[in-house]
Amino acid sequence: MYRCFRTLCLTMLLAALPLGALADEIFSLKVGYLSLEPKGSFASRESGFDTRIDFDDDINFGKSEEVMAEAALLLGSFRLSLGYLPLNFTGTSTLNQTLIFNGQPFSATDTVNGELDVDLWDLGLTWYLLNFDDLPVRLQLGPELSVKVLDGDITLQNRTTGLRESVSGTVPVPTIGARARLGLGDFVAVIGRVGYVEYSDNSFLDADAQIEFSPIPLLGLFGGYRYLDIEVDEDDLFIDARFSGPYAGAFLRF
Repeated sequence: MYRCFRTLCLTMLLAALPLGALADEIFSLKVGYLSLEPKGSFASRESGFDTRIDFDDDINFGKSEEVMAEAALLLGSFRLSLGYLPLNFTGTSTLNQTLIFNGQPFSATDTVNGELDVDLWDLGLTWYLLNFDDLPVRLQLGPELSVKVLDGDITLQNRTTGLRESVSGTVPVPTIGARARLGLGDFVAVIGRVGYVEYSDNSFLDADAQIEFSPIPLLGLFGGYRYLDIEVDEDDLFIDARFSGPYAGAFLRF
């Protein structure tokens, strides 16, 4: 029974592939360098709701500059992708007020190191309802479903007293949105993507604009701008933050 079901699904999938799309690249791999600036606040939920700590005013977090990656598989009108985005923000500040984090006081005038470390995995499926490749430009547009998994931890270390406290959490976030790609000739393409979800006390907005330049068929360069608006209130972790900034890299496709 299982073998018959698997065969039927495979047959339906192959029948749904536009024959013209089979001539396009099927697999692509992108690796780039991303610089994000944080805005917002975070807190621990260990003792109910501790102090909301501001990224700039309280800890003076700097930018996150990390390597990002994405692999994508294009099957006719369907695009399956897996992206990885690490976020690592660190800062040091002399406190001008007493902060409560993870139930522990960090007193005014103490010098505190802070670190926010997040691994963001992004599994997306796009269905290009519009998939025109016989125009002067190539247009692809369709809805996208995505599951984003945030695995993060926040640490504060008091350099004055030696106190060190951490909270962590893993949050899966499904989003719904759209993806568009406009190919201008054979060498240049403009890509836009947005996804959003809001439920309970959580929300997630992910917006991305990108341009690709491919001077030779299989290799190319890309650059863009990423914006993330995240509000998470799960387990012991609360984050209400915006992360935004430019990125650039290279890609391989065949």
